[in-house]
Amino acid sequence: MATLTNKRILLGVTGGIAAYKTPDLVRRLREAGAEVRCVMTRAAREFVTPLTLHAVSDHPVYTDLFGASATRELPTTSTDNAMEHIALARWADVVLIAPASADFLARLVHGRADDLLASLCLAAAGPLAVAPAMNRQMWAQPATQSNLTVLRERGVRILGPGDGSQACGETGSGRMLEPHELTALCAGLFETGELDGLNVLITAGPTWEAIDPVRGITNRSSGKMGYALAAAAAEAGARVTLISGPTALSDPDRVRTLRVTSAQDMHDAVHREISGIHIFIGVAAVADYRPSRIAAHKIKKTGEHLNLEFERTPDILASVAALPHPPFMVGFAAETENLEANARAKLLDKKLDLVAANPVGDAGAGFGDWTEPRAVGQGRPAYGFESDTNRLILLDRTGTTPLPAGTKPALARLLVHEIALRVRAAQSSRRTG
Repeated sequence: MATLTNKRILLGVTGGIAAYKTPDLVRRLREAGAEVRCVMTRAAREFVTPLTLHAVSDHPVYTDLFGASATRELPTTSTDNAMEHIALARWADVVLIAPASADFLARLVHGRADDLLASLCLAAAGPLAVAPAMNRQMWAQPATQSNLTVLRERGVRILGPGDGSQACGETGSGRMLEPHELTALCAGLFETGELDGLNVLITAGPTWEAIDPVRGITNRSSGKMGYALAAAAAEAGARVTLISGPTALSDPDRVRTLRVTSAQDMHDAVHREISGIHIFIGVAAVADYRPSRIAAHKIKKTGEHLNLEFERTPDILASVAALPHPPFMVGFAAETENLEANARAKLLDKKLDLVAANPVGDAGAGFGDWTEPRAVGQGRPAYGFESDTNRLILLDRTGTTPLPAGTKPALARLLVHEIALRVRAAQSSRRTG
């Protein structure tokens, strides 16, 4: 059965009689596991009420570009009066317009931004899908077909339409697909096939380095980015193994998950699993140092100071990159300063193919536009550790590729796409070389 577990779907509703199907569509999307937020055009409210969609989605409905803000319930990354089309675009994993009227399709082609729904379509970085719904003659018009051709060329997914009887009494093409059909197709938007047949190994989360049987040293990594990458790689068709340090997260669907504790445990697990791996992604925040000796019993509080001696832990990324035939190597660089310089040094020193750099902590110096230390109203960083959102800049031997800020699942899909492009290019180069 199609699954949309943990996916965030922004459902845009435009003016057309097929809008009567949207409450059922919302219900089916939620049954498939999605979280759904609805945006309505002014014309859509003539066919179905915001109150109805509020009831079935369990969230307020967004209607006005300049109206009262409802984005306070969304995870924001800048100010508490964030513009709705930006906040919603960042929140969504996919934007689905159903029904999509002939008028709205034309407005998409021309890049109009004269209402909330049109504006957020321009601001969205993720997939955009439309489910056309109109009279058969309107559907057959050359202008409509030309608009659809332009949208397809721009990467917009066209879902439908279906054939059959229409509200006008005529029969033909132009019916919006049924809610169960759209739910299945929406799930298929995440099945890209970009990593079909490839084996991917990912590390995630923190490590725990014991001091005594009670205490240990760890870090603030939640594991969310690594787990999101594991899910995105599985969606893209890969066979994924996730090696996770201690987290409170559930095992991702369709992913083989192995749990470890220390840096040494993670190193050993990686080298047991590395045979046959095509892509290795080191997302885990692995401890660089560990106590040289672990006390056999709980250390009691005695003097004013306690001195511990530390030793280096094994470097997992470097050890995998040093193998005779290493996989495609992707590292993460979580930095509090000099983001790009430190990330590029890591790329070169560890002989990686790609580094994903992200700012963490509260430091403000050195990031320029990258710095947004805290989400409004939250006592945690807006990006990176412990947050649901992130910002990444990708570095390889040829240059840099910034990714737009967004939720970690949305960023994970963008990163998987960038990795797939590079891996396929490398495979093609080897074949032709």
